[in-house]
Amino acid sequence: MSLIVAITGASGVIYGIRLLEVLNQKRIETHLIVSNIASKLIEYETGKTISKIKKLASKIYDVNDLAALPSTGSFKVDGMVIIPCSFKTLSAIAHGYADNLITRAADVMLKQSRPLILVPRETPLNLIHLENLVQAKKAGAIILPAMPAFYFRPKSIDAMVDFIVGKVLEILNIPHDLYQPWRGKIEHKDISPGA
Repeated sequence: MSLIVAITGASGVIYGIRLLEVLNQKRIETHLIVSNIASKLIEYETGKTISKIKKLASKIYDVNDLAALPSTGSFKVDGMVIIPCSFKTLSAIAHGYADNLITRAADVMLKQSRPLILVPRETPLNLIHLENLVQAKKAGAIILPAMPAFYFRPKSIDAMVDFIVGKVLEILNIPHDLYQPWRGKIEHKDISPGA
């Protein structure tokens, strides 16, 4: 399997880093594109260097290199994940504005009908954000907001990050054990008065 992973300039770069770690452990080929703002956020939010993150990928591309392989449909990959996906990047994808390698590669995924997973991480959302999400969905993107669940009682931030990464892997049919899936049963406790 071969995937393009893009990390853009939204808070939550840890999601992209963790996805790269897991894909690296599973020996899945990754083609990494990091936006200029994301490079700065990686160090600011995680204390890790961009050079260390790049070592997790099979191949790295410059975000401004529109002649790079991911810019063409003849470059065979199984899908693309933009994690996190900034709302600037979302807007460009929703309107076909391929001004850098990330948005061009995303455009290629849509036109080739390959999986494009967008992981937005922003709140609250204005009407423009919502309309862009709908437009991207109509074009064929899969919208997977960074909204961790709590039914598995996460004990750490890492566990909540793993939940989102696990959801991405599930869409791509990649087995994982990053979190306990929902078992379909809630134990009811007696909440009557005096209990």
